Amino acid sequence: MYRLFNTHNVRKTIELSALWDFEAADANYKGKITVPSCWECIPELVRYKGKAVYTKNAEFGGTVRFVFKGVSHTADVYLDGKHIKHHYNAYTPFSVDVTVEEGVHELKVEVDNAYYPESTLHKDNDYYTYGGIIRPMFIEKLDKAVVDYIHFTPYTEGGSWKAKVDVKIKNTTAKEQTVQLDLLLGKDCFLSKTVALPANEAVVLSEICGFDGVLPYSPKSPKLYEITAQLYADGQLIDDLIDRVGFREIKCEGKKVLLNGEPLKLVGFNRHEDYNMLGSSVPLQAIMRDIALMKQSGANAVRTCHYPNDETFLDVCDELGLMVWEEEHARGLKYEQMSRPEFIPQSLDCIDEMITEHHNHPSIFCWGILNECESQSEHGRSCYQQLYDRIAELDPSRPKTSASNKYFKDICFDLEEIVSINIYPGWYATNDHFTPTGYLEALKEHAANNGGLNKPMIISEVGAGGIYGYHTESMCKWSEERQAEVLDMQLTAILNDEDIMGVFVWQFADCRVDEELFASRPGCKNNKGVVDEYRRKKLAFAVTQKHFLPLTK
Repeated sequence: MYRLFNTHNVRKTIELSALWDFEAADANYKGKITVPSCWECIPELVRYKGKAVYTKNAEFGGTVRFVFKGVSHTADVYLDGKHIKHHYNAYTPFSVDVTVEEGVHELKVEVDNAYYPESTLHKDNDYYTYGGIIRPMFIEKLDKAVVDYIHFTPYTEGGSWKAKVDVKIKNTTAKEQTVQLDLLLGKDCFLSKTVALPANEAVVLSEICGFDGVLPYSPKSPKLYEITAQLYADGQLIDDLIDRVGFREIKCEGKKVLLNGEPLKLVGFNRHEDYNMLGSSVPLQAIMRDIALMKQSGANAVRTCHYPNDETFLDVCDELGLMVWEEEHARGLKYEQMSRPEFIPQSLDCIDEMITEHHNHPSIFCWGILNECESQSEHGRSCYQQLYDRIAELDPSRPKTSASNKYFKDICFDLEEIVSINIYPGWYATNDHFTPTGYLEALKEHAANNGGLNKPMIISEVGAGGIYGYHTESMCKWSEERQAEVLDMQLTAILNDEDIMGVFVWQFADCRVDEELFASRPGCKNNKGVVDEYRRKKLAFAVTQKHFLPLTK
């Protein structure tokens, strides 16, 4: 089960979450592995970066769709020895349609998590790129036409709820055909349309619809509705697609972020998909544990640093009302990476796949790009502009932002609706200039003078390091006491500033990093979590409760 609800009642699915044959020849390892999982869960492969091959036989036939929710970080898919798909990027879904005879077929997936020059998004980083088929994989049996997606964009007009509804329908045959599309909210059909489909092509149908009597979505009242697309041919129901939506509208007005017309104060965490030895393949039980802890702290928001997250995580956020800043995959890219010819195509692919797949999640309040990248240069600015333009094309209903650490050099604030800054006063720098209050005043002035005037500002990262269980009377750095003291000082200043609309603590849980960062990351972990990799609470957890709970009760 990769979602919290049935996405199809008509379309048949063959589940391939099981044991697969597995070989990592460069590591001299051959055996079985679970899908989904990270191969670092196998003791012999705990440090392995390189190539591996997954193989499984399955019985199917006709027109089918192979769906991969995440392969880290490149995948080459073969069916009966024939190459049918290449995909780059660990954190976005992809699929491929084929037509084959009924019978037993061999599916082979070659996976690589090593770094190489042509890979601009995956590199040595302050988080770890695990290897494997890390998210669910399955086969869908397709009829002669299928619904590829429903995109539901709610808004208010004249005090009533409306929505722009876009539906993509694909003809899987070589003949023109006519189908009937019915759209239902819950059990009520609100649109019925006859659609002409050209041979082997897809059609996107766009409609504006009104809805009476629906309840708005908010963190304190996360009301969800099922939307269903049903496809009929010759009077027969041949396909369906079910998703969940919420009626909510996000806007930026002056220095405020508004949810359904009311100011939204965002307090929460940055969170990596990394759960001790499970790596980035996190099951539902562990996802629920993370969100329950964040809710216990008083958080009402989470940032999916620095890549799109598993859709199961977003489903739980939808149900529990945790607002989400979802982010295109990038962290700390320099001029050298952003100048490679692969950078823009790989980034645009990531944005396309992220928004196409996750558009309907009502918990997502903004789209983010390019964390701590080249926002101080003209070349970097041109890259930011291209990526922001693609987001605006795909989903103009949500604001855009980028977490910056260029402080007094950033030249991209005018391109975004929300100004977001990463700061670590009291941790990386301790002189008077770097007190939280001094930082905030200087940053607000710089942002106002460089395109960020009268825009909402979020402190997208703030925090300090602390090793779980390390206590000292001297409160030296890396002790839990020092981490709690610094975080308390930071949050006091930030949350007392009326110009700041949100803060995301770095970070929720400790995570593994690449060994190249060992000198500044004890144990090859980023230890700034308020809980450790096993979700044991540090003293800093109580600090977040002290500051967050009064704002979100």
